[in-house]
Amino acid sequence: MSSKNEEISDEFLKPGNMLRLYATGAFPMADQESGAIEWYLPETRCIIPINNFNIPRSTKKEIRKFNFEIRVDTEIVEVIKGCADRKQTWISERLIEAYKRLIKRGHIHSVETWKDGKLVGGLYGVTFRGAFFGESMYSKVPQASKAALIALLFHLKENDFALLDVQYMTEHLKMFGAIEIGLDEYKTNLVEAYQRVCTF
Repeated sequence: MSSKNEEISDEFLKPGNMLRLYATGAFPMADQESGAIEWYLPETRCIIPINNFNIPRSTKKEIRKFNFEIRVDTEIVEVIKGCADRKQTWISERLIEAYKRLIKRGHIHSVETWKDGKLVGGLYGVTFRGAFFGESMYSKVPQASKAALIALLFHLKENDFALLDVQYMTEHLKMFGAIEIGLDEYKTNLVEAYQRVCTF
């Protein structure tokens, strides 16, 4: 029998409720021990400005060597599973099932890196109007996740998205121009993003 907390958690994982929570700037993570899914709304947020990102010259040079193929939305679930395939992950099976329901509504998208016909990396995120909430990325070969991120940045710019939320700062993201902002400024960015009707 489900506990009361599990019932509440399941209610938050219904597609409509998930979208409402994402729209406020919150995002879910599963506890690695208990499996409980909590929603987070940090005071400091990390974004990559879509009109002011950076592509390191050395990264461009390295990526060109691999001759990757970039695809969009051909293997969304496999990308999510690839992101979850690590020793410690916040992407639980319950969360994957919830993501599948959002995929059916057209609110989760993947940018995939392929090499010699095989999926070797990528990223996924949730879209709501002019906002893309980046969730996770992974690589099976060097530079694969960076190639996907570069493709995402240009794709969002071309399609007039206003916000790329990447949650937390990492050295990987800092290379691409990621910055940290306060929650009030972040919410202002959300309002601007929601004034746009964008198609991924």
